[in-house]
Amino acid sequence: MLSPDVERAEHCDATGAHGDAITHLAKGARKHDVEATTRLGKRLLVGDRAPCLPNDGARFVAEASERGGAEAAAVLAVLYAVGASRGHDVSSGLESLIVAAERGWPAAQAQLEVLAGVPEAPGDAYGVDGSVATMPHAGHWRALGQAVDLKAWQSAPASADLSAAPLVRSYPQFASPRVCRWFIERSRGRLSRALVYEAISKEVMARPTRTNTAAAFNLVDTDLVFVLAQLRMAACLGMPLRHFEAVTVLHYDAGEEIAEHYDFIDPNLPDYRQQIAQGDRVVTFLVYLNDGYGAGQTAFPRLGIDHKGTCGEAVYFVNAGNGRADTRTLHAGRTPVGGEKWIISQFVRDRPLL
Repeated sequence: MLSPDVERAEHCDATGAHGDAITHLAKGARKHDVEATTRLGKRLLVGDRAPCLPNDGARFVAEASERGGAEAAAVLAVLYAVGASRGHDVSSGLESLIVAAERGWPAAQAQLEVLAGVPEAPGDAYGVDGSVATMPHAGHWRALGQAVDLKAWQSAPASADLSAAPLVRSYPQFASPRVCRWFIERSRGRLSRALVYEAISKEVMARPTRTNTAAAFNLVDTDLVFVLAQLRMAACLGMPLRHFEAVTVLHYDAGEEIAEHYDFIDPNLPDYRQQIAQGDRVVTFLVYLNDGYGAGQTAFPRLGIDHKGTCGEAVYFVNAGNGRADTRTLHAGRTPVGGEKWIISQFVRDRPLL
């Protein structure tokens, strides 16, 4: 049962009075209401209908976890793993996820099953919140957590180069099919039309050059499975995680595509210096999440590469380096035939974002 403060906050949000909602959640937090404290922390972390105050948000999430909050412990797992909390690391993140699972948080339990490689039972179906319909393993969540190979997740698998200059590198065994399915099912229900940023007008808009859909995952939306995939990307690149933008999952139905484009910031823009101040997108890292479709290649017309990834394969390419954009990285995402296509897209900057 929700407390009166949380119920009032929900009512305020329903009427658009988001500032009042935050006030009620803050009142609940002062009364040590775990649910109110968790909700307040999550909203301040990412500025969800609230001021973006990540330090305060993290503090409230940590307080809720200390008071026994299951969801708060799962959110804290992400903050620890990405290095957003001083003195904590990915091992701390896994421990917090185990605690969340022990407290009964279904999404944490499902993550541990995926990361530990527990065989899928017939009928398992991940929900949009990452939960899975399965009987709890009483007292087993810690054993599952201890079975997670964090060292492997922080190591680069075997690779093969598709191009030496510019560098386009493939990792055929980057992720297991079950991990890939987790990413897909976490994205269903979150998809919206993929937008294009117009740097001159500084507007994000739908354009006919990009017709696919996408789901972005910020610090609150993401989970430890995503973070561990990002850590493996970081190991492949030899770059720290704090250079990574929020991860995005792309979805293409038949007929949907993204036309030829660059991922770096265009140096010909009139306000290029202002744009580049936040760092250039020097690397694009892709993870192919499914098979079962024809065509759908990632095409690099200037390199003569037409690559159709397989489930669990990753490919990254270097867009820019030493302050110079590489126009040879012109690329496109072709439309799939006879099925849908799912891909993780991760942009990496040349300077820290966290």
